Amino acid sequence: MAEKIRQIHEYVPGKQVTLAHMIAHPSVELCQQIGVLDSGAIGLMTITPGEGVIIAADAADKTGDVKLEFVDRFTGCLVFSGDVASVDSALKGALQALTDILGFAPSPVTRT
Repeated sequence: MAEKIRQIHEYVPGKQVTLAHMIAHPSVELCQQIGVLDSGAIGLMTITPGEGVIIAADAADKTGDVKLEFVDRFTGCLVFSGDVASVDSALKGALQALTDILGFAPSPVTRT
């Protein structure tokens, strides 16, 4: 009988932005499924440690005309919405605050 290899994966939080993504022109169905009012764009970020999401939410709110939809300091998830230009500004502003001020490892801003 072949021996199985067992791997253990550990979550080791570091100062990093693991996701910075904009969904431009999401469908009405997607917005309904995630509980966001129909909007021009949705911004998504994942940050470790999770408390960093509070700082990212503050920076996003100050740099773009966005509505904060979901801020979870336990998982580090941030969701916000607005028009495409505002969400783009908010993503870049939050990323800049985390990387330039706090020394977080950045993630590229991606878009679909």
